[in-house]
Amino acid sequence: MERTQTGLFGSSGVRGVINKEFTPELAAAIGMAVGGSLDRAAVGMDSRTSGPMIESALSAGLMSCGCEVHQAGLVTTPTLAECAREFDCGVMITASHNPPEYGGIKLVNPDGSGWGPEETDQVEKTLDAARFRKKPWDEVGTRHVVTDAVERHIHRIMLGVKPVKPMTVVVDCANGPASTITPIVLQQMGCKVVTINSDPSGFFPGRPPEPVDENLTDLKSMVRSLKADLGVAHDGDADRMVAIDDKGVFLGGDQLMAIFAKRFCKKKAVVTVDTSMAIDDSIDAEVTRTRVGDVFVSEEVKRSRADFGGEPSGTWIFPDQTFCPDGILAAARLVEIASEKKLSEQRKAIPVYPILRGAMSFKLENKAKVMKCLELAMGSVKHVQLLRLDGYRLEFEDGWALVRPSGTEPKIRYLAEARVKKRADEIFEFVSRAVKRCVK
Repeated sequence: MERTQTGLFGSSGVRGVINKEFTPELAAAIGMAVGGSLDRAAVGMDSRTSGPMIESALSAGLMSCGCEVHQAGLVTTPTLAECAREFDCGVMITASHNPPEYGGIKLVNPDGSGWGPEETDQVEKTLDAARFRKKPWDEVGTRHVVTDAVERHIHRIMLGVKPVKPMTVVVDCANGPASTITPIVLQQMGCKVVTINSDPSGFFPGRPPEPVDENLTDLKSMVRSLKADLGVAHDGDADRMVAIDDKGVFLGGDQLMAIFAKRFCKKKAVVTVDTSMAIDDSIDAEVTRTRVGDVFVSEEVKRSRADFGGEPSGTWIFPDQTFCPDGILAAARLVEIASEKKLSEQRKAIPVYPILRGAMSFKLENKAKVMKCLELAMGSVKHVQLLRLDGYRLEFEDGWALVRPSGTEPKIRYLAEARVKKRADEIFEFVSRAVKRCVK
């Protein structure tokens, strides 16, 4: 397995191309590295063609170390997280929004949060040393089947939402396990549900699994043609949810962030460093920023007892229910919000500021030197605040910039946002020059 800059585990588990970077042998080894410290684990998988193969290898690794394996089958990541409440850990076999040739593993705590760096570092050390605690033949773990994981998750979600007036909702299930739960939840809330891409196929024939604007053409067309109240779209494992409003317009993550925060934040919202300042301008609650990755968002939500957490990529954390990003719960709560006022009207109330993005490659062996140079460059200009949580976020009164290394590639990514285009251009030009100077 080719390691990222942060090790085998990135900010959302392990991922790689099946039978090249991510193999059954690696899955079994991860199972052994994790299983030595667990008594009981819940295991689930998304719709990828490699899922059964990886599940078998992973489960074998877990059981070889004495761990009891409880297989939930084809489920979403938040469904697996709900199931994990009764176990020591949840292990989800998924590559999330990556293309179909990828496979991966996410590790989930009983409260729904992902395993953090300390826990995954320990797994990596065990893998590196190959010090697995394999049991003798009469102490290996056994396999069990969980038959009601989806029903339990539906029950949990329905406790946190209310019935709505008759609405038409189009659900794009991304050919993933969302097809087994999101339509059912929304129907139970009182909606008329129309689904697309609802066949759980690991080839993702309907569209690529990442729910970005350019991949949702069919969903936008369906919302318009049916005159639906909204559309919702998931990624491959449904920990993400994005939306289309009643006019057929894509609601970006920053806009959804503000809509959710307005509804659920009384004291504090936790967002990542790449989140637009639109949320700061939209709510009265305190906004705290953290590193990119839902693991870090949920960790800070717990630590600071925040009301809500999220990322612009479409991951939403509602701590009154779970610390797992739950795309199904998010869809249900967005339907609730849309039942009170059209999303198109709410969208107009959220500011959209000009934002510019860029990236530049660098030699991996020069990373420390590049980052030191960038820190000096960012600190050389007059600013309100310089956050060093994840790269460098440079804040001004009228805008901000972010310069951070990619977690998966030897690249420096940078962006700039401001309330007016001219100022965004100025900030972007400054960071562009700084990055070019530091990586050469």
